[in-house]
Amino acid sequence: MLHRRISAAARPVITVWSETGDAASGSVALPAVFTTPIRSDVVVAVHTNMNKNKRQAYAVSAKAGHQTSAESWGTGRAVARIPRVSGGGTHRAGQAAFGNMCRGGRMFAPTKVWRKWHVKTNQNQKRYATASALAASAVPSLVLARGHKIEQINEVPLVVGSGIESLTKTKSAVALLKTLKAYPDVEKVIDSKKLRAGVGKIRNRRHRQRRGPLVIYAEDDGIVKAFRNIPGIELARVSALNLLQLAPGGHVGRFIIWTQNAFEQLDALYGSQTQGAELKKDYHLPRSIISNPDVSRLINSDEIQSVVRDAGEKTGAAFAPRKNPLKNRSLLLRLNPYAGALRKREKNYELQRVATKAIHTAKARKGKALNKAAVKAMLR
Repeated sequence: MLHRRISAAARPVITVWSETGDAASGSVALPAVFTTPIRSDVVVAVHTNMNKNKRQAYAVSAKAGHQTSAESWGTGRAVARIPRVSGGGTHRAGQAAFGNMCRGGRMFAPTKVWRKWHVKTNQNQKRYATASALAASAVPSLVLARGHKIEQINEVPLVVGSGIESLTKTKSAVALLKTLKAYPDVEKVIDSKKLRAGVGKIRNRRHRQRRGPLVIYAEDDGIVKAFRNIPGIELARVSALNLLQLAPGGHVGRFIIWTQNAFEQLDALYGSQTQGAELKKDYHLPRSIISNPDVSRLINSDEIQSVVRDAGEKTGAAFAPRKNPLKNRSLLLRLNPYAGALRKREKNYELQRVATKAIHTAKARKGKALNKAAVKAMLR
């Protein structure tokens, strides 16, 4: 099963599955974009900025809280100097107005429609996030961790023959998903539909549900019409991939179903670490700083730990000392053999300083004694 595999991106070729569920369609080489370093921090940062670009401006009325005649009573009435509603004969008369702490007053710093709603993101950073999200979609453990039901499918990434791009009926699309054993992920979406809690029920978002598979195609010959009515299914053209679909919520590992034509176009769209992309000017995929990013596993490996411990035993510091070397002299000398010579030099300098001070003090006192004797001789 897939949950036993550590990484799918290590395989050089990917099987292309037919509409009947067999591997008769052959295989295709794995695009280099799936070997991109998976940087979840970059994905989260870019997703946060991109998600702000679909917000709609809102603001309170510019007149809100100021549509009343109010004037401060000033001092001398033993009340606060907040403006108060004029008039009489009603409860409103004499009440505080205008302030953000007052009932019926304006809010503090009223929202304005000219706020900066949209955020610009560097193009190379967005491409890095998109490539990372694609690479994460090829790791079964990350796809499973995101909650997708892919235990029964043959492999990820899941590539299907380009014949599915001509499907036009939803019934055919559902049959295809059942053949590929990807329909349990759709059933998860159907079971997850819940009524939204809160005022969003009256704002055209009455229900909420999980995300299902993402179908990526090259040409729309009817595939959008076939899949668009299935709950949780989203579609995207390979030339216009969106990070908001590849990593919903900023979480990598989206379950993606590729058509063969779309899968084969990835090399032309993103290139590799050594060869530039054909469809992007002067663009190369980001390169990994180290081949194995699992640093903790490297440090704790038997090969490195054996060398570290051998070197530590030779220097007398095989394991991390629990004593403070700044207070324990023997431990300090083991860690820094020069500390003894440095301490000895400091002592010699201190002794020399004390001796010099004593000589100067003695000379000063002797001079004072001579001056006193000369004064007494003059007085006589």
